[in-house]
Amino acid sequence: MKVTFHEEAAAEVNEAAQYYEERAFGLGLSFLAEVEEAVNQIVANPEACQLIGHRVQRKLLRRFPYSLLYTSRTY
Repeated sequence: MKVTFHEEAAAEVNEAAQYYEERAFGLGLSFLAEVEEAVNQIVANPEACQLIGHRVQRKLLRRFPYSLLYTSRTY
């Protein structure tokens, strides 16, 4: 499965990481690691997350108040 982030979503992730890093050294990296872990979980089992629309699913992050919204396309 190929994972791509919408341009605005990628910018939001980077801004959030910068925000957290400014608050505490290493916290931004922890945020990015958690995003990466969530992406890996989605790739491993894309149907496991909550369906919030016709085709949109949501994966909540554990430590941070963010979620990843995604669609799974099969070609």
